[in-house]
Amino acid sequence: MAAFYDDERVIQWKTIEGIDHLSLSVLDLDESNGVLHVLFRFAANERILLHRHLTLNKTMTLSGEHHLYHADGKLKEVRPAGRFTVAPPSDEPHREGGGEQDAIVLFAIYGSGALYQALDEQLNVVRTLAVQDFAHFYDGGR
Repeated sequence: MAAFYDDERVIQWKTIEGIDHLSLSVLDLDESNGVLHVLFRFAANERILLHRHLTLNKTMTLSGEHHLYHADGKLKEVRPAGRFTVAPPSDEPHREGGGEQDAIVLFAIYGSGALYQALDEQLNVVRTLAVQDFAHFYDGGR
């Protein structure tokens, strides 16, 4: 039996242009309270772009292993399925990815404006992702 996240009738995965190895499904967008719930799928044995979190993120790894890497590429942390994490905003840049299989991670993202900064290898901000960047993926809880 396929897991719910493999069934396109249940989860319709989207991608953000310029962010490789990541797909997402916006589950809920509560702009009045500044909370966004998103399922992220991190590709197995891959890493997404270097970035930093500008707001509080609470995560729950649902499947696979959620890997976090320092800016220099060294493994920082492995979050197995079932791990709940509270991550306050941080200036520390990092990458994220899946382990031996895709990692499915539920994010509760708190904020009403800028949420993430994408960085180049010299740690210059090349893009800022805000609530609006996720809002067009939200289908109203279909």
